[in-house]
Formats: sequence, structure tokens, C-alpha cells
Amino acid sequence: MVRPLGFLVGLGFIAALVLAILTTPLTNEPNASHEFHKHPKHLKLASDGLMPHWDKAQLQRGMQVYREVCSACHSLNLVAFRNIQDLGYTEGQVKTFAKGFQVPSINPDTGEPATRDGVPSDHFPAPYANEVAARAANNNALPPDLSLITKAREGGKDYVYSLLTGYQNPPANLPKELQPGTGLHYNPYFANLNLAMAKPLADDQVTYADGTKATVDQMSKDVTAFLVWTAEPKLVKRVQVGWAAIIFLLIFSGLTYLSYRNIWADKKH
Repeated sequence: MVRPLGFLVGLGFIAALVLAILTTPLTNEPNASHEFHKHPKHLKLASDGLMPHWDKAQLQRGMQVYREVCSACHSLNLVAFRNIQDLGYTEGQVKTFAKGFQVPSINPDTGEPATRDGVPSDHFPAPYANEVAARAANNNALPPDLSLITKAREGGKDYVYSLLTGYQNPPANLPKELQPGTGLHYNPYFANLNLAMAKPLADDQVTYADGTKATVDQMSKDVTAFLVWTAEPKLVKRVQVGWAAIIFLLIFSGLTYLSYRNIWADKKH
């Protein structure tokens, strides 16, 4: 009697579970903003695919855009000056680059806070002393650190590129409740359509040393490529090691099979 009863109870639990799965919606109910929200545009970079490589000229341009534009509000806390040597700079150029920044320090004579010239071992200095200062300067919005931004946001590099190039005037049929309020700016690639960051880029805002035309689209591609590198500077090396491991395993597997055939060739089953 106990066994059939247990079977029926178990069957009831299974039926309830199946019913819950079938009646639970897979996605949240759409709201008004979904109609105007756009999916990120795809950005093709040299670091994509199964055989990635770094376009160092593009990464250098992207770092220039970050330094001259983005660094006014956004930090890059996880990147040290010495890391940029991987972008094709010499040791001397890295030292000169680092010296162009003032980093927080302590006066050894008085113990008071001070600043000094940067050295290669320093990290990119934050534009604000702390979160309170950052919010005070940005209408209570906190500019995110960009070190891992292409890993931290859904859509990755595509999202960053689309956001930078997506600023536009609100469409005429945008509902009143979705209209950008004071201090907000319409961008269909942002989750709720309106964000506190004003359009950061304008044509010819920077002057590239290699003569590349500094359009909004070009600068957006370049700085996004740079942020892909800051998020995963060992990406290319990791893929190369992965391919080497796969080739080794294939060769090892082949040799193992041939050894097996050779050892057991004259053995009768």
C-alpha cells in the first residue's frame, strides 16, 4: 500500500512541475520602452574569430580617444601605464606617457596628500577622488570604470560601439513617460532609452597621428577596440596557446593510436 501511494505522490509532483514549466512565461512582459529599444550593431574587429590578432594602430588610436575624451569622466583602474607597451610603444615612450599624468601621492616631508609625475608601474589615475565627487560632478550619475566594460555589459563590444554612435533625437511617437528628462539624453541602445552621459564624441574631436579621419564612427570603433584589449589583454595569446594545445593533443592521440596498433598487431584476440 505504501509503495503505490508513494508512486502517486511522486507522479503528482512531476505533473505539478511540468505544469509550472508550461505556464511560466519565458520572458518578462514587454513594456513600452521595448518598442523603441534597439539591439546592438555588430562591430567586427581584428581580435574576433578563431585566429584573432591585435590591430596595434587601432589600439593606439583608441587609447588616444580614451585619454583625450573618456578619461575626463571614466577611470581605467585595472590598467597600468607599463601595460601599454603591448600596444607597440617602446619603454621610453611608456615612461614619457606616464610622466604626462599626475598621480596621487604623499609628501614624504609633511605626510600631506600630494601629486607626482606618473611612472610606468602606476595605474591610470581616476578623474575623481571618490564616488561622492564623481556623482556630484555628473548630476548624481556614477560614470563606470571602463577597464572591464566590454565584459561587464550584455552585448560586450557591440553594445559599447552602438551606444557611442547611437545618440539621436527622440522619435516623434515616443510616449511622454519615455521622453528624456532634465540632464538625460536619448539613446535607443541604452536599456531604458535615456542616460545621463551626454554624447561624448564629435567629428574631428581628436587629431590622429597616423592621419586617420576622426569621425564619430571611427573614434567609436577605435576606443571600443582599445576597451576590448583592456578587458582581456591576453586574449590573442590565450587563443594561440589553446590552438597549440589542440594540435598537440591531436598529434599525441595519433601517435597513441599508432603505438596501440603496432603493439597489438601480432596479438590474437
